[in-house]
Amino acid sequence: MSFPQRRLRRLRRTEAMRRLVAETRLSVDDLVAPLFVREGIDDPQPIASIPGVVQHTLGSLRDEVRVLRDLGVPGVILFGVPRHKDPEGSGAWDPDGIVQVALRDLRDTFGDEVVLCADLCLDEYTSHGHCGVLDDRGEVDNDATLDLYARVALAQAEAGADIVAPSGMMDGAVAAIRDALDEDAFTSTSIMAYSAKYASALYGPFRDAVDVTIAGGGDRRGYQQDPANARESMEEIRFDVMEGADIVMVKPAMTNLDIVARARAELDLPIAAYHVSGEYAMVRAAAERGWIDGTAVALEQLLSVRRAGADLVLTYFAREIAEVLGGGRSA
Repeated sequence: MSFPQRRLRRLRRTEAMRRLVAETRLSVDDLVAPLFVREGIDDPQPIASIPGVVQHTLGSLRDEVRVLRDLGVPGVILFGVPRHKDPEGSGAWDPDGIVQVALRDLRDTFGDEVVLCADLCLDEYTSHGHCGVLDDRGEVDNDATLDLYARVALAQAEAGADIVAPSGMMDGAVAAIRDALDEDAFTSTSIMAYSAKYASALYGPFRDAVDVTIAGGGDRRGYQQDPANARESMEEIRFDVMEGADIVMVKPAMTNLDIVARARAELDLPIAAYHVSGEYAMVRAAAERGWIDGTAVALEQLLSVRRAGADLVLTYFAREIAEVLGGGRSA
């Protein structure tokens, strides 16, 4: 008996055949590595909840970026851990703040060989752990925060950032940043907006990495998105595109593949997805217990993010996956 579907199985018969007809490919060219740099340390500090990831010194950061460059990873995104924090988060725009110092060092070292992205937010720098300044009621003051985001964007652009990445989910942030950059002649600096950023339970390890505790046991559900909502995320994305975003991001990646797919169906500009710290840590933890093949699961997850429509994936697996792919091969 002849089964019409047998032709599908024939195309799966060997590894070479599967590669030949693969619809989606994961390449080192798709990866962006999130990296943490901490002020005032002499040696890299391991992050217990993100195994294999460290808070870098300036020197170890430079070494890590060199390895990533040599593996073919085209971009990194920097997160700073300052020595001191204050209610406004002034270290975020201080010319001598840790991310600005790191950006200048990496630009001087690598020129245009690596795309340098900088997370643009205040939470790593504020004493209260929120993504903006607080009003008299202890709530985030959206409009006052926009002025500070503009200052951060200028400081990062002046230090050498190719891309600034506002992650605070403040209304009007992209417009305020674009206006500030253009007025100061940084018209070539791109904006990667965290447009659909959900108030997720998967960010815990990241907050360990940047020493963030939200004051009073609070949370960010008032300004980050409700995981129950999908249509709302598309509205947020449309607003950021209208305001001038060059790249839009969906975060977390694996729990929001439907949003990635919806955005891909509607938009022609690049879409990023952030495979976040909790997603990474769960794979690592299960692999350490021998329950799964961690590298194989990571490859499968990242390929799924690409299949959903993301053009680039921010992932803590970037170095490992680049090593597996051989600095140029695809999976």
